Amino acid sequence: MADLKIEHLEFAVTVDADRRVLKDAAVVIEAGLITQVDKTDALVGIGAERVIDGRRMVAIPGMLNGHLHISYAHAVRGIFPDDVENRLAQVFVMQTAMTAEEEYVTTLLGLTEMLMSGTTSLVDPGTTRFPEAVMAAYEAAGCRVMIGEHVTDLPNPVHLPVYDTAEAIGRMEASVASLHGRLDGRMTCWTMPFSLPTCSAELLIAAKAIADTSDTIMTLHHGGAMGITDPTPTRTLADLGVLGPNVVLSHCMGLADEEIRIIADTGASVVMCPSTVVKSGGGIASHGRLPELLEAGVPVALGTDSVNSSNFIDLVRAMHLVATVYKDARGDTSLIQPETALELATSTGAMALGHRGTLGAIEVGRRADLVLFDATRPHWRALTDPVRNLVYGATGDSVDTVIVDGHVKVEGGRPTYVDDLWSLIEEVERAGVRIRSATGIDHPSAWPPS
Repeated sequence: MADLKIEHLEFAVTVDADRRVLKDAAVVIEAGLITQVDKTDALVGIGAERVIDGRRMVAIPGMLNGHLHISYAHAVRGIFPDDVENRLAQVFVMQTAMTAEEEYVTTLLGLTEMLMSGTTSLVDPGTTRFPEAVMAAYEAAGCRVMIGEHVTDLPNPVHLPVYDTAEAIGRMEASVASLHGRLDGRMTCWTMPFSLPTCSAELLIAAKAIADTSDTIMTLHHGGAMGITDPTPTRTLADLGVLGPNVVLSHCMGLADEEIRIIADTGASVVMCPSTVVKSGGGIASHGRLPELLEAGVPVALGTDSVNSSNFIDLVRAMHLVATVYKDARGDTSLIQPETALELATSTGAMALGHRGTLGAIEVGRRADLVLFDATRPHWRALTDPVRNLVYGATGDSVDTVIVDGHVKVEGGRPTYVDDLWSLIEEVERAGVRIRSATGIDHPSAWPPS
């Protein structure tokens, strides 16, 4: 008897090596691994402790969000007008004002929103202040978490804590030692120097060395040349020896051609957050180089930043955006096809985030992370091409079932691990009221409610 079997799926979009799309498909799961993927009729003789009827559902691999500040933003979602100045400085002031309990409830709500829209793995790029306090949220949600502590040792304009270099290095070492490999391996801890402008060469070199010796990954916020040519920021990182296959560069707007070649040659990966760029007027047309990165063979994952940056964390919406914005910006409909967008959220994203061969596909031997969409919704029909319908017509709101490591975490569109979702939301909203009061940060609505 297997642990779990899903059968009669209308479509299984496997994103496997052969990019198979199976009709009337079945998936068998044992001990958290996918052990069979085939037509339902071919697997009729296999029984399971639990069987899920997948009729009128479309299955895809669990999606990976490569850059998601999960731990603070839900409490103050929607606080910023689009043209606010010094937003990041205000963000970090509010983050610093949070208590451990507040961070726990905001993290749990963020993970729940994320799972309910089909994302099963995330990189939290350093904004969780109390990882031990929120460990119960990660454990309950059951998702995969790539976490760390962002550190700086140079003055910066956004109120990030500035540590002595030795202390910053020590904090990264301690985080990796205490967090890496926890939650039965679903949690990995990365080194997270914040960015090139906020970190000394000594700190960056140490962060890479810790990642190397601990068999983990280093990530940092990174921007391209944008007029800086001697040397470019990416050349500076390469000259320091801190690029390599275990390095993930986030955002990467404004890369020069030379910088793309360097990233490809060193084997580094990239996470791009198109929703943040578009919302902030960051210039996809002039500064976004995603097509060139993919052409150069760079593994790229998608991110959504935070609910105070793009204001959504639904990767289905991010796929739609990345599959359309470059076509419009460059007047070329051949760019970023829907199949490519889905790869960025699944198989290619898994490679970019250090999970090559283990996540990102519905394939025998991979971890059993799957998402089932309710294809009875009108926006899924007529269902002639599940990939096009997913990327161009659907949203994460049509997710019915989410499975992580073989465990059902969302069923019927609701989380299985939260007894009273509305009570959790109310706790988060109370936290937001206190944080706004404590920091004095607030921005009146253009249309104030009365």
